[in-house]
Amino acid sequence: MVQLSRATSRRTLVPALIVIAALLALVAGIYVERTWRSARPIDAAALFGISLPDVDGREQPLAQWRGKVLVVNWWATWCAPCREEMPRFVEAQRELAPRGLQFVGIAVDQPDKVQAFAKEFALNYPSLIGGVGSLELSKAYGNRLMALPFTVVVDRDGRVAHTQLGPLAEHRMRQLLGKLL
Repeated sequence: MVQLSRATSRRTLVPALIVIAALLALVAGIYVERTWRSARPIDAAALFGISLPDVDGREQPLAQWRGKVLVVNWWATWCAPCREEMPRFVEAQRELAPRGLQFVGIAVDQPDKVQAFAKEFALNYPSLIGGVGSLELSKAYGNRLMALPFTVVVDRDGRVAHTQLGPLAEHRMRQLLGKLL
């Protein structure tokens, strides 16, 4: 009976240790990422150097929005958190565009799906087709996981003011944009 309980203990102890090790690795990764990101200044030169097609196939250089507060958001039609934050982006674009705000979506998706999504959500800002390859650019701005949604906010002087992996909360977005506009 004693050996059975030792075997049972080992079967429960090993998975528990694996979970603990995974959690420690996650915490260490988050710490290193935040330290790395805050330690190096980032400019938006790479963003302003790209040109991507819109849903109609016309090339749109991001440099056309230089001098504005630019919010670049990587997203996909199948991404639930992306779908959750986009109505807030539409509202902010409508309200703050006269003050120099420009949202630009970079879709990691197919043009026909993006076009249907844009109609459904009444997107009032450009959605460019970046495909999966565009996630490599987001990696340069801190998206080490290459996950969605990922947002980069650029100030009027072309410096990255904020990056966000995951949905950008309404209060954080308003606070940040209020400082930059």
